Amino acid sequence: MNRTEQGIAKYLGEDCLHFLQKVRIGIAGAGGLGSNCAMHLVRSGFKQFTIADFDRIEESNLNRQFYFMEQVGMSKVEALCENLRNINPDLDTIKHVQTVSRENMLELFGECDVIIEAFDDAASKKALVETFLPTDKLLVSASGMGGAGNSDEIKTRRVRDNFYIVGDMKTECNAENPPFSPRVAICAAKQADIVLSHYLNKFNSEQTQTNRDSKGL
Repeated sequence: MNRTEQGIAKYLGEDCLHFLQKVRIGIAGAGGLGSNCAMHLVRSGFKQFTIADFDRIEESNLNRQFYFMEQVGMSKVEALCENLRNINPDLDTIKHVQTVSRENMLELFGECDVIIEAFDDAASKKALVETFLPTDKLLVSASGMGGAGNSDEIKTRRVRDNFYIVGDMKTECNAENPPFSPRVAICAAKQADIVLSHYLNKFNSEQTQTNRDSKGL
């Protein structure tokens, strides 16, 4: 384990960390949601990522996205992987610098255990949910995070066992309600928390069953 992983293992334990490191997480969109969610997941111990986005970093992204001034003009996917490796240099990342569409979603993220929906437009959100909801993958989406204030309205909703939505469900990002860092980051952190909680519960359940089996119960 590298130094970052050693530090994380102090909180999780080595067995749990190794369990999390087997999970592959798909990040569909590397903007405010995707970049910050990925950062939280790396700090939580996850190690395998598939990241897809066609866009490049602009100055207007720096108010909320996990990028830095010297990265303006870079591909978001390339810059995000660079920044994530500054946290954990031993990540396993698959990079797709391209537009994610209904036609290629399954090809891009088919090997992932988790899909983080981090798109800007409603049509892409809908397409991703319709593509992966019938599968057994954990799907975490977001809707409603524009503007400032009323952050307690950003909730986590469990729609199905494998499908969660985070947000206030009403405040779209637009000229009237711009995308500011606090509410966007809250949504991203909640998305990451769903994934972490899901796999911690799964690890603990498997450990409990293993202990029962070893005792012949």
